[in-house]
Amino acid sequence: MPEYLFISDLHLSPERPGTTSLLLRFLRERAVHGSSLFILGDLFDAWVGDDDRRPPIPEILAAMKQLTDVGTRLFFIAGNRDFLVGDAFVKATGCHLLPDTHLIELAGTQALLMHGDLLCSDDRDYQQLRSQLRSPAFIGEFLSKPLEQRIALATEYRKRSGEAVSLKAADIVDANQSTVENYLRDAQALLLIHGHTHRPANHRFRLDGADAVRVVLPEWQAYCGGYLSVCGNSISRHVFV
Repeated sequence: MPEYLFISDLHLSPERPGTTSLLLRFLRERAVHGSSLFILGDLFDAWVGDDDRRPPIPEILAAMKQLTDVGTRLFFIAGNRDFLVGDAFVKATGCHLLPDTHLIELAGTQALLMHGDLLCSDDRDYQQLRSQLRSPAFIGEFLSKPLEQRIALATEYRKRSGEAVSLKAADIVDANQSTVENYLRDAQALLLIHGHTHRPANHRFRLDGADAVRVVLPEWQAYCGGYLSVCGNSISRHVFV
């Protein structure tokens, strides 16, 4: 029976070697036994272009390619930190790049997969900035800059973003329930799996007379990483250490 694995929000960077080591072991020891691995965004703390080959990026890409070479299918939904992944990343890893929302049948029902930042509709400043950053004009201009300049700009953005989030009320940067329900209605789904908020939980609610659930994936740390396993009709959370 096929097993589908889900992870998100690893925020890999040179400053987090422990998390990188944990992911590499996860790919070798756990993901290789699954039929498919879905990475739902923010695998990297910042992706400034496919030409960035600073350590530990080459080792991570090689491990992902090794996973797909042995038969585990790898799917990737870009997050707010790594939305610039492109064709070279896909070729280097053997992954399938998915759009912001992706519908799949899981556990006998339709499931909607997202990174999760689109659900935080109360954070209007972020949503406006998101639209600007994902515009073809911005992406083209940003990627045309020298690599070192892109790295510096990403560092400054992460600093400002962290400061801005720290000043916002907790509910502002969490998923909006009405927005969650609207996405599920549009997709005709009753199961939503996402990351982004770093608030792992299973939120059960009624949607138009039916039982629905929103599963939030956890952020990874250097000492442990949480993942979701779906096998048949069974949906379970696990911790990899």
